[in-house]
Amino acid sequence: MKFFFGSLQIMEDYEAILLVKQEVFVFKIPPRTSNRGYRAADWNLSTPDWTGRMRLLAKGTECILKLEDKVSGELFAKCPVDTYPGIAIEAVSDSSRYFVVRIQDDSGRAAFIGVGFADRSDSFDLNVALQDHFKWVKQSQEIEKEGATEEAAKPRLDLSFKAGETIKINMKIGKKDGDGASKPKTKTLGGLPPPPGAIRLAPPGGVKFNVDGADGGFKQQPEPLQQEIWGDFTSAGPSSTTAAPKPPVSSNWVQF
Repeated sequence: MKFFFGSLQIMEDYEAILLVKQEVFVFKIPPRTSNRGYRAADWNLSTPDWTGRMRLLAKGTECILKLEDKVSGELFAKCPVDTYPGIAIEAVSDSSRYFVVRIQDDSGRAAFIGVGFADRSDSFDLNVALQDHFKWVKQSQEIEKEGATEEAAKPRLDLSFKAGETIKINMKIGKKDGDGASKPKTKTLGGLPPPPGAIRLAPPGGVKFNVDGADGGFKQQPEPLQQEIWGDFTSAGPSSTTAAPKPPVSSNWVQF
């Protein structure tokens, strides 16, 4: 079985085995004297001239039938098949198990021999394998031809610059609102800004710092102002100048 991947170029580097038959018979055949075709009855079928195995290979669109030794695999003869049915492999007129095969060597010399099988199913398999291969080749060529026709019919979009043509790109980037204005910095004593809405207490030691609304800092206040702030709290406490009354001394007790 062969699969089509969209292009014959993909399978040109791979050699696929289409069929293998372990026993095949080879006969010397007499020259054909008429146009009626070859007949297997004219061969000496009881004594084949060679017995071996047959392999049918495909590499891309090429198809080759090879006759090899059963044990060593040494090549006995090969038959390039360009089409089927055709002159490369031709069926005889009086049997379905025998064929006339045109073999060739590397120098291009060709000869015709008779090839047969012991079982009719083996010859049927050879017929099917050859037909499937060339059917696939035909379909692949048609698909490639249709693809090339559609590609040529499509209008090509030219995006290249013409002579003297230029383009302009606007790279202006606007600034966000408030980026250019500087923000005032708050001056603090400890290096950290006061929390929003917090009440600032006077530092100990009798020194009062007042918040200056202009720059957010503190200014030192005089002592009388500090006493006025804490006056309400000092007046509410007990006076330190008034002496506590002493309890009366009873006359019943004798003083020693």
